[in-house]
Amino acid sequence: MSETKDTVLEQEEQIVESGVHNFSKEDEWVKPEDPLLNERLEWFKDQKLGLMMHWGPYSQLGLVESWALSDEDGDWSRNDIDWTDDMEHFKQEYFDLNKTFNPIRFQPEEWAQMAADNGFKYFLFTTKHHDGFCMWDTHTTDYRITGKDTPFHTHKYADICRALFDAFRAKGLGISAYFSKADWHTPYYWTPGMERGSHMWRGPSYDPKAYPWLWEKFVEFTHEQIMELLTNYGRIECLWLDAGWVREGRHGQDIRLGEVVERARQTTQPWLLAADRTVGGPYENIVTPEQTIPEHPMNIPWESCITVGNSFAFGFDDQYKSARQLAHILLEVVSKGGNLALNVGPQPDGRLPKGAVRSIKALGEWLGTNGEGIYGTRICGPYYTGDWAFTRKEDINVSYAFRLYRNENEAVQSQVVIPYVEKVERIELVGTDDVLSFQRTEDGLVVELPQAAATEVAPITLTFRLFTNQ
Repeated sequence: MSETKDTVLEQEEQIVESGVHNFSKEDEWVKPEDPLLNERLEWFKDQKLGLMMHWGPYSQLGLVESWALSDEDGDWSRNDIDWTDDMEHFKQEYFDLNKTFNPIRFQPEEWAQMAADNGFKYFLFTTKHHDGFCMWDTHTTDYRITGKDTPFHTHKYADICRALFDAFRAKGLGISAYFSKADWHTPYYWTPGMERGSHMWRGPSYDPKAYPWLWEKFVEFTHEQIMELLTNYGRIECLWLDAGWVREGRHGQDIRLGEVVERARQTTQPWLLAADRTVGGPYENIVTPEQTIPEHPMNIPWESCITVGNSFAFGFDDQYKSARQLAHILLEVVSKGGNLALNVGPQPDGRLPKGAVRSIKALGEWLGTNGEGIYGTRICGPYYTGDWAFTRKEDINVSYAFRLYRNENEAVQSQVVIPYVEKVERIELVGTDDVLSFQRTEDGLVVELPQAAATEVAPITLTFRLFTNQ
């Protein structure tokens, strides 16, 4: 590889390392000028919990989505490919997965009902990952869920995006459409016979500056796909854009994103938020940490996308987080000012993994009692301490203090000390409405727990309402 390409790859890996994206920093965020967009960002910050799904033909293999196609990312993405050493043959096998993708047990209304019943407020779905397979009835390519080569194309729910968006919207959830700006299937991006030969990476197979006419074909193709989604698929709250290396000023990969986003806002979706991941600037309205939570609170709209299992795509041997783990992740995210997009990878047959569903339902049960301290809240010092998480509802002068119990064997003491410094008039225990006696000390609020709180199995949290009357 030439020195120039080595430098390019090194720069790209600052954005994506082992398939995990870094995230833009707070000072890179640009507040929108449009009052409607700022109003929608406040709506977004109220929601707190979204259901994310990575799904496509790759679920049949139980591998990481798309990334094994990139030779430059093979060192980490191909660990589970044990049936062949011929990666060119593997790529063809991967691209042919559409010919066997037939999720006949797909029930979109059940997915939507499960989400609504368990506290999710919006739905984030992969309309197209980097591999280029479209989960909607696009007219730009035959490589789509409704294409004649895909056996599912005759099913009543063949247009998967439409079926899901309609079902989740009917249950009151907002829709966020994931869309990869890169496309490793279209010849406008990965063009056979170009300078890279068969050795592919996450970027285009050619220099867009050397082939501007070919790059323009890709831009037109991308704009047409985005406008299909934003014109024909009902109200979309957010266009959630992946592949941050496709961007203005980065090696000629400018798809003129602002042009298509503004066209959609002017014609079909005036409320549309954009999440142009890792890019910063006016079209990254929402910052999106991946599989991580920022170290400190951020006073901007942000959303951590974190998996219920270990991976975003379905894995046959995946292990799923417990309700306790999920609730604690949610609390750390919310107390630092963010939303949690909790990802589940559906199975190739169209069902959701039972282990993931069990964890989600248990989280929903916890939210049924404690959700008042989650939804519609804003950050409140001391934010997150590890043992405590804090939120606040300014309109009713109530702060919420969550004592996190890391395991069920952790002792619940008869007293707790809430590290809260503001003046408090009254304290209640959420779930019981008991008014608790307390006194202020240098360490915080010393609260006497009711006898019923001393259980053999530690709860996920004890949650307190702190009435400040300020």
